[in-house]
Amino acid sequence: MFITECPRDAMQGIHQFIPTETKIDYLKSLIDAGFPMIDAGSFVSPKAIPQMADSNEVFDAIGEIKNETKLLAIVANPRGAADAVAHDNISFLGYPFSVSETFQKRNTNAGIEESLLRVEEIQNIAIKSGKTLLVYLSMAFGNPYGDPWSPELVTGWASRIGGMGISHLALADTTGMSDTQSIHSLFSVIIPALAQINISAHLHARPHEVQEKTEAAWQAGCRRFDTALKGFGGCPMAGDELTGNMATEEVLDWCHKNQIETGVSSSKLAVSMDKSSKIFNTFH
Repeated sequence: MFITECPRDAMQGIHQFIPTETKIDYLKSLIDAGFPMIDAGSFVSPKAIPQMADSNEVFDAIGEIKNETKLLAIVANPRGAADAVAHDNISFLGYPFSVSETFQKRNTNAGIEESLLRVEEIQNIAIKSGKTLLVYLSMAFGNPYGDPWSPELVTGWASRIGGMGISHLALADTTGMSDTQSIHSLFSVIIPALAQINISAHLHARPHEVQEKTEAAWQAGCRRFDTALKGFGGCPMAGDELTGNMATEEVLDWCHKNQIETGVSSSKLAVSMDKSSKIFNTFH
């Protein structure tokens, strides 16, 4: 079981700027808890996501990672990728590629075809720098904009991106439109069809849905899940009322009940949970 903790998701839509030192302290506690991967920052325009404007300082201050945790940074274009790969402690670049033309333009100021070219450019930067590109296939479970969507469309894009040498792909439910049936259906088709790719679940859910959605993806063969403590966060570029991220503690509880090892320390996670409460009760 591979659980990614996504504090960037939780923080990026908060209007009050969270002090850099607070972010660093929180991220270090998450690293100490033993998450396999942490989505820790973004190299995007400060005008688009002001909360992530200090990502350079954050990654510099974290320094060398002493355990097996891998850090991921989101990039929206080759320029952001070039900034990200300058940090030795970043192992993964994440690029949000949407099957929805409307959302792709909202999120990266580029249409689908231009974004596909960006994926190729960013992949080349990642390879040359010894990094790994993870592509988020956003709006994978439908979209509220009336753009074309079908399981076949999503599978086609997943296959096309996989054909570009991308080894990591996340099926992302950006606006919380997935249900257990659609989750099981999509993962059960894509995972065996693209066996050479690491497929993860980046889902959004209401609190009572987290464990049932985890179960649906697991039963379909998914073993990699993106989560955020207490389910905070969402994508501010969607411009819609969103359900929250999959709550880390709920996914971990489901794993515990099903005797699935995650490698996350319960006692150290409690420290992060306490810090999380203080941050998100202070900043809005």
